[in-house]
Amino acid sequence: MDNKQKALELGTKPVGALLTQYALPAIVAMTASSLYNIIDRAMIGQMVGPEAIAGLGITFPFMNLSAAFGAAVGVGASTCISVKLGQKDYKTAEHLLGNTVTLNLVIGFLFMAVSLIFLDPILRFFGASDVTLPYAREFMIVILLGNMVTHMYFGMNAVLRAAGKPKHAMYATLFTVGMNILLVVAFVWWLRWGIRGAALATVTSQTMALCWQMWVFSDQKELLHLRRGIYKLRSDLVKNIIAIGVSPFLMQATSCVIVIFMNNQFVRYGGDMAVGAYSIANSMVMVFFMFVMGMTQGMQPIVGYNYGAEKYDRMFRCLWLTIAAATAILLVGWTLSMLFPRQIVRIFTSDPTLIGLSAHGLVLDMLVFFVVGSQAVITNFFQCIGKVKVSIFLSLSRQLLLLLPMAYFFPMIWDLDGVWYSMPTSDFGSFAMTIPLLIWYMKKLKNNGKQ
Repeated sequence: MDNKQKALELGTKPVGALLTQYALPAIVAMTASSLYNIIDRAMIGQMVGPEAIAGLGITFPFMNLSAAFGAAVGVGASTCISVKLGQKDYKTAEHLLGNTVTLNLVIGFLFMAVSLIFLDPILRFFGASDVTLPYAREFMIVILLGNMVTHMYFGMNAVLRAAGKPKHAMYATLFTVGMNILLVVAFVWWLRWGIRGAALATVTSQTMALCWQMWVFSDQKELLHLRRGIYKLRSDLVKNIIAIGVSPFLMQATSCVIVIFMNNQFVRYGGDMAVGAYSIANSMVMVFFMFVMGMTQGMQPIVGYNYGAEKYDRMFRCLWLTIAAATAILLVGWTLSMLFPRQIVRIFTSDPTLIGLSAHGLVLDMLVFFVVGSQAVITNFFQCIGKVKVSIFLSLSRQLLLLLPMAYFFPMIWDLDGVWYSMPTSDFGSFAMTIPLLIWYMKKLKNNGKQ
């Protein structure tokens, strides 16, 4: 079977060529998604105003929390599928696909229902003021109504990559991004629907992409395809999905907690404009970090398959290549941010105050950005091979153990700059903790075999 051969090549084809084959589509897709986010925020900032940018920043924790539940299913399921394909257990891999669909529907609905009921109190808790609350509420109502679609869309894209179809995952993302941009222009610029139009564009484009993904998985010729009898939740499969998905869930959920805390710190020490500056700086950080996420997505099926097949040399070669590429990418982002901060933030706003705050914050936020790539790749590596406890520890170390206390104490010394300083300091601290853990695991694997 052609599809089975695509899965088998994960253990035979040269690792460099495989990583390029799997990572490049993910990088293209993630980059396109980043460009959409820039266009989306820039249009909101330029056409609706700086208060709308600040309101959008308030929604980041909500988006992270939603993504946390999606990652728990999508990443957990795709990792399990990669390992089962490496073990040539195709029947279980297919049942994992069906359970992914069911879990996404259930979790997506519950998250939507609870969030809509308590929307205003949640947004207030996230740092919304009387000025920013209407913008945040208007945006999140539409996003939450489409939450099941969003969960399913990201989950199916993760499974496409695990099933040896990285280009299909890229096509889905590129279509979503392209349609998003067209709809944002139509809804925000032409129809003047404001921030609600941006949210509606997101949900509509994801719905259209999801229809195509489900059509792909409905093809009976595919190695993994949708059919009767695979949707009933099986406790053993759900436990495996959640066990592996706990790490990305905690990473995203922790990000939610951190953004809530940071928003409140920025409001406390700099007001709504400081929140807007954080939103802009965070958008630029994510543009470059999306490249790294694309690399880790490309790495995941290769590492998972070769770990399942006990081909450790190939597994570690993939890890080193991914670390090198991620570091090089973030060095480019660091250089641009250091040299052209004001030019970058002018994309989002023409307000002089917001430009000054954002440019200054971007430079401070990106001080040691080039070390973040290796930490993210290694954390995802442990996740890919099912070392959940290590992955969770690394996920939490940067944000809960380092960033949270630093963001609390540093402003007492440096005022608003202290909030910004906490981010690069925690980045470097987590990097320093990650390398020894990887060395320890490599020695353990070499001495004792797979643990």
